Amino acid sequence: MTSNEPQKQTQRKIIHVDMDAFFASVEQRDNPELQGKPVVVGGSPNSRGVVATASYEARVFGIHSAMSCYQAQQLCPQAVFVRPRFEAYRAASQQIRQIMLSLTDIIEPLSLDEAYLDVSYNHNPKFQQSATLMAKWLQAEIYQQTHLTASAGVSFNKMLAKIASDIHKPNGTTIITPEQAPIFIANLPIERFHGIGKATAKRFHEMDVHNGGDLRNVSIETLIATFGKRGKFYHDIAHGRDNREVKSQRKHKSIGSETTFQKDLTDDRMLLTQIYAQNLDAYRSLKKKNKQAHTITLKIKYNNFTQITRSHTLSTPFTDEQSAHYWLNKLFADIPRELPIRLVGVTYSGLTEQTNQPSNQLGLFE
Repeated sequence: MTSNEPQKQTQRKIIHVDMDAFFASVEQRDNPELQGKPVVVGGSPNSRGVVATASYEARVFGIHSAMSCYQAQQLCPQAVFVRPRFEAYRAASQQIRQIMLSLTDIIEPLSLDEAYLDVSYNHNPKFQQSATLMAKWLQAEIYQQTHLTASAGVSFNKMLAKIASDIHKPNGTTIITPEQAPIFIANLPIERFHGIGKATAKRFHEMDVHNGGDLRNVSIETLIATFGKRGKFYHDIAHGRDNREVKSQRKHKSIGSETTFQKDLTDDRMLLTQIYAQNLDAYRSLKKKNKQAHTITLKIKYNNFTQITRSHTLSTPFTDEQSAHYWLNKLFADIPRELPIRLVGVTYSGLTEQTNQPSNQLGLFE
């Protein structure tokens, strides 16, 4: 029955995260002298270099990505030009990806600074199954851990989530609910739809189609006759339909859980209690995905943001979450304790498919 399809669609919860002026923001973070100044990451203005990213201070002068650096300097002579440091950007991106994994492992990265997250299956009680709360938590956690800001779009499909993330930049959150979608789409200029480029927008203007409402009034037959198979895509987006899944490119090499404390901890008993809690969460995720693990890793982050890990590997897989406590105690005893601790995490790796055969692993007292 066709009425079931929209119902499934409205149950999806998609977040699109787009880092704000990512390359330039990393440069400003790492070099305080650049903060508040118009920064252009790219080539030299004296060469054929192009702009990779411009800070928001530079964008007010009309500087944008893919512009020649020569033209950028003409628009803003006081701009500071910085060579790209892709290792630094990759490191920040990996750190952000780890934060995203705290919400879901259904992540589709589009670039170093952009990704879709499907959070439909996050049942952590602190979020009350609200994708809006998850997006705001994600933005706050990214800023706390990396000192970089992100904008987020929240909706029931990828198309609307991506459009939403661009509305309130920088550091904004925009939510488009199924109830809001028809009016939002109707008022959206045709150029703002992802998948409609300049040439197609010009063609639509010739058809007197200037926004989503105009596009919605064009029959699917006319769209297909004009644009071929692409016409069905235009018909779908005009009606807010986008059934594309968030395609995770990440195979389950590890499954874990971590938490950042509101106040740094020094007490061993409190820390072990938190470690056991993360272990329980990680092990439940392991079982839910029908996996078993041979390696357990304890992650500790100190209040100065340095972090260390300690691991142990067994010849046979862990049989239950309590069987890991002995090894977590040993790993924790090996952790330097000079500084207060702000984060603990437990990760299982060395994953294989769960088998129904009894394990030969000995219990702790056998």
